[in-house]
Amino acid sequence: MKILDKINSPKDIKTLSPEEMANLSGEIREAILNRVNTIGGHLGPDLGIVEATIALHYVFDSPKDKIVYDVSHQIYPHKILTGRKEGFLHPEHTTISGYSNPNESEHDNFIIGHTSTAASLATGLAKARDLKGEKYNVIAIVGDGSMSGGEAFEGFNNAAVLNSNIILIVNDNEMSIAETHGGLYKNLKLLRETNGKAENNMFTAFGFNYVYVANGNDVETLIKAFQDVKDTDRPTVVHIHTLKGKGYKQAEENKEAYHWQLPGFMDAKEPSGGQTESYESLTTDYLLKKHETDKTVIAISPSTPGAYGFTPEFRKKMGECYTDPGIAEEHAVAYASALAANGAKPVLAIMSSFMQRTYDQMSQDLALNNSPATILVYWGGLSPMDATHVGSFDIPFLSNIPNIVYLAPTCKEEYLKMLDWSVEQTEHPVAIRVPFGNFVSTGIEDTTDYSILNKSKLVKTGSEIAVIAVGNFFGLGGDVVNQIKEKLGIEATLINPVYLTGLDEELLESLKENHKIVVTLENGILDGGFGEKISRFYGNSDMKVLNFGGKKEFTDRVPLSELLTRYHLTKEQIVEDISKLI
Repeated sequence: MKILDKINSPKDIKTLSPEEMANLSGEIREAILNRVNTIGGHLGPDLGIVEATIALHYVFDSPKDKIVYDVSHQIYPHKILTGRKEGFLHPEHTTISGYSNPNESEHDNFIIGHTSTAASLATGLAKARDLKGEKYNVIAIVGDGSMSGGEAFEGFNNAAVLNSNIILIVNDNEMSIAETHGGLYKNLKLLRETNGKAENNMFTAFGFNYVYVANGNDVETLIKAFQDVKDTDRPTVVHIHTLKGKGYKQAEENKEAYHWQLPGFMDAKEPSGGQTESYESLTTDYLLKKHETDKTVIAISPSTPGAYGFTPEFRKKMGECYTDPGIAEEHAVAYASALAANGAKPVLAIMSSFMQRTYDQMSQDLALNNSPATILVYWGGLSPMDATHVGSFDIPFLSNIPNIVYLAPTCKEEYLKMLDWSVEQTEHPVAIRVPFGNFVSTGIEDTTDYSILNKSKLVKTGSEIAVIAVGNFFGLGGDVVNQIKEKLGIEATLINPVYLTGLDEELLESLKENHKIVVTLENGILDGGFGEKISRFYGNSDMKVLNFGGKKEFTDRVPLSELLTRYHLTKEQIVEDISKLI
């Protein structure tokens, strides 16, 4: 019988011997590997924190003691030990989130999927506890690069003056998603090299009680350290040195590639990823070519380079013309704005869901100053991702900030032309919604002059019905036009709007002459989106407008096919809705 078989809650861990806990560590790693190999997910961060999680639950008393996970992509061992092991032993039959989720368990305190928040959240929990006169431990698990985010320091700053129990565990695995950069990591390195005894210690400078654990993958050592700080009456940092990917050789040796993996990775010869042409490869090829003749072109990626094809080889070739500022999206936008203002040509790659963290900087530091930086928005659109990582909100967010030009390419050729125009122009901050999903190439060079703002492309001329299809929903627009002809006998007009931040009013006005219905299709939420701009334009006319897109809601691991059906985004549903209006 495996030890994991008898672990159904944290209280079961408290009866284990050190030898049993060591064996349990191996069984937990097997379960993590099984889940990720079956359905995909985070690997290296979870493998590295197994022993620390066992020690946490051995010493502390969750859920009375509150444990908050930063990013929460380190939470798999915690989930296994808190009644959710079936999601790892039999992931094909048991659906659980990949992140912290109190809807699943009383042992989770927040829905968390973005980084650097644990110290802030834990401080709030501890302050509320103190105001109510209650007694229990509040523990934050900070790590895997989280310290590079500004909110981490804001949280640490406030926690340091709490004058009561709060324990911040800094999981130092010498990595972020990729390698770490920046001055604070020099201090972590110094602390490791001096076994925590260096006088130059940023945590003690804040005012924290400080404990260092050199072997953060040894259960017995961790238990002693946690026992020493349990029920402390002052803010305390426990700095543990762990090995990212521990227990799986490939993940230990290639930490960046095995941070996250697709299903079936254990049977593959190489880490997940392909060599076929993609929007990511177009970007890196373009940047490397520009870099050969223009050293002011600089690529920026806040700690997630692999998501954009910014491989170690690409980063090495770019040299000083590549910056990874850490998991610090806010800083990255302001940094890009200043680079552009001073004559450089920054290209910042960022995921749609992470772009949400930058609203103030996009508005104030970038747009208000009209700095001509290029922002590449990846993974924008409806998706089956966890609620923390859906990318369906960027169109309302970005398209309504003055001065920003937001472009939505429909194919390879448009994307490359937009990218080159954006990098070379000096008039506007430009965001490009990099197509997400199927790679499309027309084989025809795009000769559009994108400096003539808000000019749509009239792709097919018809009458009665006009379909305006945005970005990677342009293919759906073509299918709808064909379906309209087949089902309704009408030759419909097809328009590629190109710009998400303005309207081609001349073209829209001309549609009034021989069209009765305008249909908009956008891969994102409708509220505040592109389609509503069209509806507003025609509001004082007889033109009928149908807007198709997503509902304003947090979806959580809903299959994309189900979402498309839910929102009436299949060609059959769209044409049926049009026919009802006719």
